[in-house]
Amino acid sequence: MMIVEAATKSFSLFGFKATTMDQVAKLANVGKGTIYTFFKNKEELFSEIISSLVQEMIAEADEVIKPHLSFTENVHLALYRLLEFRSKHHLMIKLVQEETEMGTPAVSEMLDRVETEIIAYLKQKIDIAIAKGGIPQTNSELTSFLLFKMYITLVSDWERKHEPLSSEQIAETMKVFLLKGLSF
Repeated sequence: MMIVEAATKSFSLFGFKATTMDQVAKLANVGKGTIYTFFKNKEELFSEIISSLVQEMIAEADEVIKPHLSFTENVHLALYRLLEFRSKHHLMIKLVQEETEMGTPAVSEMLDRVETEIIAYLKQKIDIAIAKGGIPQTNSELTSFLLFKMYITLVSDWERKHEPLSSEQIAETMKVFLLKGLSF
């Protein structure tokens, strides 16, 4: 849909706060009233875009999961792909920047939603691994949260004051500190 594409472009360039429905209409080459036929307001349009973005992220993560690899290796590959996507996708970059610089409530809410959905995705993968006997019984929601937060910390926060870690270093650190306890 041209409206969603135009809005995504506007949010990516200008952020949520600075994007107006007039801009979206102009970029989509439609009248502003046409947008309101499909979306009640800017927030609803933004929510639709974030839903698509989350589905795209999950598809990216699923793409790298290989049945012949261990749970630990697949978690690393999926998380690495998710964060790689997040760090290269123009809209995600702009939203993180806007949240950091302006603290826009709607952006914070949507980034929380993205995080919640990624954690739910990880929980689903952990629950499947538990059911298959690939890992021992654990609190899968808590484990998902910890995996996600640890991965973000190793990828993003660490390099603020240190040399970036390689993918292999991140994988090994995750195994030692968190996933080793999940392995038989």
